[in-house]
Amino acid sequence: MTPQAVQFTEAYVAEDLVLRTARNLAIEVGLDAVTPAAGAALRLLAAAGNARAVVEIGTGTGVSGVWLLRGMRPDGVLTTIDVEAEHQRIARRIFVEAGFPPGRTRIITGRALDVLPRLADGVYDLVFVDADVTEYSASIDAALRLLRPGGVLAINGALAGGRIGDPAARDRETVTVREVVKSVRESEDWVPALLPVGDGLLVAVKRAR
Repeated sequence: MTPQAVQFTEAYVAEDLVLRTARNLAIEVGLDAVTPAAGAALRLLAAAGNARAVVEIGTGTGVSGVWLLRGMRPDGVLTTIDVEAEHQRIARRIFVEAGFPPGRTRIITGRALDVLPRLADGVYDLVFVDADVTEYSASIDAALRLLRPGGVLAINGALAGGRIGDPAARDRETVTVREVVKSVRESEDWVPALLPVGDGLLVAVKRAR
């Protein structure tokens, strides 16, 4: 897309004060939150699936969590996992400021790959992954177990900072993302699409067996 088209896409759904505050706090603590366009896509996915149970890997300061909650059912619960308790403290405040009661979120502090095995099989509607790229592959394996048939997997950063299509880009992060994108595309377990919003959102629906 042209720079003008990207700018228009990112501004298409405006963020309110709560989201702008969460985004500024993310910048302050050195995090890259999902862009407004990627957030809007997450909200759409949650709404389209009438999501009641969502897992988020990478709480950050609550930007993506607010977008997801705004697309979920009014009785939906977001389970969000992050290793940084301080970031989650900020996110907890943001969720309250966004109008969500504490019962709408289950905030778990810990390494995702330690927490995910404790979550129930086949009961989640959406799993969003926005964490260490070296754990993407293991997170996808976990998502396949956690999601119900027809559930949605979404992975942020799927364009690897724009390097995904550059054969000369051989740094570890780009190679890892490239392999993940390829593996999901070639898997018989998923129906995938790569959305060019933000830094790329890899979306895949779990096939019914």
